[in-house]
Amino acid sequence: MGWIGRILVCSAAVAGLATPAAARDALGIFGRWGTFRDARPLRCFAISEPPSRIRDATFRPFASVSTWPGRDIRGQIHFRLRKARMAGAPITLSVGERRFALVGGRADAWAPDARADAAIVAAMRSARSMSIATRTENGRAFADAYALKGAATAIDAAALGCARLR
Repeated sequence: MGWIGRILVCSAAVAGLATPAAARDALGIFGRWGTFRDARPLRCFAISEPPSRIRDATFRPFASVSTWPGRDIRGQIHFRLRKARMAGAPITLSVGERRFALVGGRADAWAPDARADAAIVAAMRSARSMSIATRTENGRAFADAYALKGAATAIDAAALGCARLR
């Protein structure tokens, strides 16, 4: 996929986020990862969608790593799942050979704390792919997979994109 295609894919990924796209600055595209900055509240983030289209998705899945300078938050992990998950079902993130237990809501997942965020970002820097797995509301297992080529650079670009504006 060329750089124009990657921009379109990443722009489409962020279209589902709460902030209007018009208020968003694109900071760069790195592999399958895009980096963006929102002005209000100030936030910079790296974001990606799974490489393959999922036909049975209820939600548009994505993985993101955010920096919120006004809240003193750096490297916060967030996943939008493609399906609503079963209440209480465990959510497991696999990054390379490492496994992490996540917490979540109906269709979102996060690291349980800042220490886990940091461990996940560190694992992402050296792995080729990651996947997040849980169960749907009807009990079926599912997983979304992400390529990590470009993720480290996108995460760094997000941190730099907000560092200058603190």
